[in-house]
Amino acid sequence: MNFSGSIRIALGLLVLVIGSSPAQAQQFYRADSTRIVAPAGMPEMMRGIGLGGWLVPEGYMLHTPGEWGPRQINAAIVDLIGGEAAATFWDLYRTYHVAEKDIAAIASWGFDHVRLPMHWNLLYDDWDSSFIESGFATIDSLLTWCEQHELGLILDMHAAPGAQSDGPIADSDGEARLWTEPDPYQDILVDIWAEIARRYANSPAIIGYDLLNEPVTPDSVVDPGQTLRALYIRITDAIREHDPNHIVFIEGNYFATTFDYLMPPFDENMVYTFHKYWNPADLGTIWYLLNIRSEWNTPLWLGETGENSNIWYYQTMRLAEENDIPWNFWTHKKIRTTTSPLSSPILPGYQRVLDYWHDSGPRPTTDDAREALFAQARVLDLDSARVNVGVLPALMDASWETLRQPVAENTIPGIINAVDYDLGNQGVTYLDSDYWAVSGAPGGGNSGTHLRNDGVDIELSLDPQGHAYNVGWLAPLEWMEYTVEVTESGIYSVDIRLASPDGGGNLNMYLDGQNIGEVTVDATGGWQIWNSQTVSGIELTQGTHILRLTVGRRGAFNLNRLSFSLTQATHVELPDRIGQVDVDLFPVPASDRVSLLFKERLEHSLQLEITDMLGRIVRKDDVEAGFLGRKVVSLSGLPAGLYFVRASSPAHGQQAHQVVFTRKIPVIR
Repeated sequence: MNFSGSIRIALGLLVLVIGSSPAQAQQFYRADSTRIVAPAGMPEMMRGIGLGGWLVPEGYMLHTPGEWGPRQINAAIVDLIGGEAAATFWDLYRTYHVAEKDIAAIASWGFDHVRLPMHWNLLYDDWDSSFIESGFATIDSLLTWCEQHELGLILDMHAAPGAQSDGPIADSDGEARLWTEPDPYQDILVDIWAEIARRYANSPAIIGYDLLNEPVTPDSVVDPGQTLRALYIRITDAIREHDPNHIVFIEGNYFATTFDYLMPPFDENMVYTFHKYWNPADLGTIWYLLNIRSEWNTPLWLGETGENSNIWYYQTMRLAEENDIPWNFWTHKKIRTTTSPLSSPILPGYQRVLDYWHDSGPRPTTDDAREALFAQARVLDLDSARVNVGVLPALMDASWETLRQPVAENTIPGIINAVDYDLGNQGVTYLDSDYWAVSGAPGGGNSGTHLRNDGVDIELSLDPQGHAYNVGWLAPLEWMEYTVEVTESGIYSVDIRLASPDGGGNLNMYLDGQNIGEVTVDATGGWQIWNSQTVSGIELTQGTHILRLTVGRRGAFNLNRLSFSLTQATHVELPDRIGQVDVDLFPVPASDRVSLLFKERLEHSLQLEITDMLGRIVRKDDVEAGFLGRKVVSLSGLPAGLYFVRASSPAHGQQAHQVVFTRKIPVIR
């Protein structure tokens, strides 16, 4: 669709979208009072992202049974294709899961630091008590990439010798042997950190060392708080023998939430680190942490957070930033996900392997399994991944709270897929009854787990005449909004693809706040048994509008798509009392300026006002009577979003014929 063509406007509204357009130099990141201070030439540590799943694969990320950790996943792969082929798979997996282009993308998204979750057996061979050079080479490569792209790096012991908890994320065999068998496991852990410190003591791009991810001391341990503190002090002492430079990050007990006995600080260059999942994004949840920071004059770092909906991301990250707490998001890429910036596909062959592991399919042959696993490893490459619409803006865009951006060219006549509602916040572009998880466990958000990460529930669709995905579980009074372009004024009919076991729900359609049609949903006999229902006699005028689909007081149906057909064209005359002039508006989308090309000489002077979505005037300019040619209006300093250009004249008043401009949302790479 050409948005920059000549248009006939009156004193009217044009809509455009602006694109996003010490004494001796400190060499290392330092904890300075309650802040983390960056060295000269490195970015301030505020917004980071983790490389979860790369060196410590977790079951839910790979869609294996969720209770599987790295050892169970590897054992299942060895069972299918043998040890040698399994080793080849893991080489491919690590090669494609994170490469330099992933780090370049992370930097381009606006992050300033990276957290590397490590497995102890990447670096240490307990068979002969030696260090593994290939493991350190992996860290070296990542460090080089981070240096090249000006990112700080934090090394995180994500899976410790013997396991720091009894769960799969610590690669446990069911017992937290780091605590129940401190000899030899704590000795190994201390030796590994001492070697890391020896090798990287003089690397300024390394921010510091996250000593132990989410420790959970078992009930059998006497005085667990003191036990954890003693181990932290022992590790820190070993590090300081080689490295006086880098920060040590100290995570609380019980999944980095409890800091009993970890005060007072035991090192001059340390940071208390907490994790935040599945609880409200409000000050009450972090107040105890702010008190720790204030009392002990020691910085805080939100070292992990995520696995929720976009609105929760926005509110949590803003909560951290408003309280001067750097944060790190979990995580940059997973296989078939909505909750990370990047989603790698599941190939059909790999799905058959997963079916076998989940006891829902036959065992594949060795050759088929090997081919499927190797192919799946290769599509972990950045270029094969889908960028999840909305995740990065929710994390990084301070204007997300009021943002509206189209995600598709929704043109009438034509098809509007239910899943292509505008990008934005709960209550701005959609309203859903269950839009985040704040109850202490995963849940909320997109119950269908496909395509998008808002409250709207999206699932795979079996509709043979519809889109590949549908909006499901529609509940009373939920709604979604779509920016639509009506290309021709006229009378329309719309065919709506619906599915409902029992029927009886209502769907209302509003255009710019005016009700244009309603349908009572018929019973189809199942959630994926689809029928079309038609609404006729809908009068639409040419231009860009906001279409809202609202569930009535009864829900319980699924929605796939709406197909608008023109049944009778009409012509809408502009009001006679408004002066007219031919104008081109370009570029659309705009970046730092927008141009209005007046192709006829103005009979009267005009005042141009640019307003945001809340009606606030953000720019003003005048066009004198007799003007002919190009008028440039600066947009410098305005955030990305949807804006209106309003033209008014004392000679003709404020009445207007509305013509609207929009754009696709840019792909964020």
